[in-house]
Amino acid sequence: MLRERYLAEWNARIAGTLTNPNKNETERFWDSFEIMEKQAKVLRRCLDGHSRSKMWLFMISMVRVGMLKREDLSQFSEELQRELAPDMPQGQG
Repeated sequence: MLRERYLAEWNARIAGTLTNPNKNETERFWDSFEIMEKQAKVLRRCLDGHSRSKMWLFMISMVRVGMLKREDLSQFSEELQRELAPDMPQGQG
């Protein structure tokens, strides 16, 4: 669910890059490719290799890139919410 929501947002951004009227086809391609490469790294960092003992580290990465939002964190204990996103403003989501 988190991945799909995150990718829906990024796919919309990539679509905007691919249709940018101020760029030529080559620029659109390489700009989109660069975005996809960066996001592939983000997805691997956030979603690959989970273990119970290190799950909180992956969750911190997810919070930092905006994949895991405040409303998602509300399902966890207040202590874990503070540990994962101490600087996340209330209402972000």
